[in-house]
Amino acid sequence: MSTPPKLLVFAGSIRQNSFNRKLANVTAALARASGAEVTHIELADFDVPMYNADLEAKGTPPDVMKLKQIMFEHPAWIICSPEYNGSYTALLKNTVDWVSSPVKSDPAWHEGFKSFSGKVVGVLSASPGALGGLRSQSHLVPLLLNAQCWVAPKAFALGRAGSAFDTEGKLLDDAHLKNVQAVIDQVLFASARLAA
Repeated sequence: MSTPPKLLVFAGSIRQNSFNRKLANVTAALARASGAEVTHIELADFDVPMYNADLEAKGTPPDVMKLKQIMFEHPAWIICSPEYNGSYTALLKNTVDWVSSPVKSDPAWHEGFKSFSGKVVGVLSASPGALGGLRSQSHLVPLLLNAQCWVAPKAFALGRAGSAFDTEGKLLDDAHLKNVQAVIDQVLFASARLAA
């Protein structure tokens, strides 16, 4: 019996009623139903300060090391990226900056992109606007490519997100579900092919 693919899902927001956190919940549920072994994390659960090389020189924070390990262990990711001022969030950039920074005192983590290199990443976004956070994706993809990730060509931007979910956080429109599922399918397919 083949091992289920390991998929990491997270949103670039910690806001309580974040549309992208809702989208991440939907994504995780759909991916589990597709047979993936899903790890769904909340960035709020990790104590990660703003990146500062002087702070890093005193020692990489323990929760950054946890994130490094979690990201390293998952060959496939899906990121739900909010759009702030036409780009991705400071939270998401700060997470990438910390996790991609080498730990010079630890031989296992001296390579900064160890947690990123070769990962297959799907990008989703949600926004109250008509474009659905599409501009955040256009900035996030080059960042991921620079970190040596493989980015799935299929993506989805959920527009009018304020009316897209029911009271339980589920997507109302079957077309939206199909679009999310298409990204999941492509990410799982590509990560399996790269691992073969």
